[in-house]
Amino acid sequence: MGAGSTRGAGTEPAGAPSAGKAPTPPAWQVAGLRVTVRRSARRRTLALQVRGGQITAYAPASLPDAAILAFVEAKQGWLREHLREQLSQPGPEPLSEGSVWPFLGEALRVRWAPAGKERAWREGGVLYLPRQGAEAAASDWARRAAERPFAELVRHYAAELGAGERLRRVIVSGTQTRWGSCSAAGDIRLHWALSRAPLEVLRYVALHEAAHLLELNHSARYWAHVARVMPDHQRHRAWLREHGAQLQALAAVPPFAG
Repeated sequence: MGAGSTRGAGTEPAGAPSAGKAPTPPAWQVAGLRVTVRRSARRRTLALQVRGGQITAYAPASLPDAAILAFVEAKQGWLREHLREQLSQPGPEPLSEGSVWPFLGEALRVRWAPAGKERAWREGGVLYLPRQGAEAAASDWARRAAERPFAELVRHYAAELGAGERLRRVIVSGTQTRWGSCSAAGDIRLHWALSRAPLEVLRYVALHEAAHLLELNHSARYWAHVARVMPDHQRHRAWLREHGAQLQALAAVPPFAG
């Protein structure tokens, strides 16, 4: 599941040049826009994502290059609008004494750790951080602290969907391309930064990935599984589309790596 502003399509536009025989390049220049193309054999529709000031086209493996080019050209107005919005947003404020660090619906208050302490830790409603590398230490702590609650949440939804036996493991990830993913082997990954999102949004992403244990696609049958458990899932999906770029910016703190 990707993050950021996204627009999808299920049809192939006509009128573009025929697909070439060479492999699809990783990035194209289309109407003055740089677009990274990612193909997947699991994907059935074409979608565009604007995240962190970058454009990505997610396409089925068999979709002709011409269809992707035509779709990007047709949506260039939408793409430019979202690029302007994201690039005009101020970056996250650096952490300081007294800052608030959201975590699983709580507002933890930042306090500086004593000299010599390089790792973060929590005591009640206080998150202690080293002065040097505070953002990296906080993200590393959040990733570790999210492991158990994330796993419990996914297991809960997998069981509710009747897919508990298909779930192999839950991994808290730091990948910069997806909020979550589910493999054919039953491995589900969730991005640690979801711990900073509203709880209902985290629950939606956990359910979204758990439903892939039943359907490794986004077909009508897949969305029926999601809606059966969370009828208002569209509202939480919309939140991610609107606020995903800010959430992703908060997660982009070196030297944290996924």
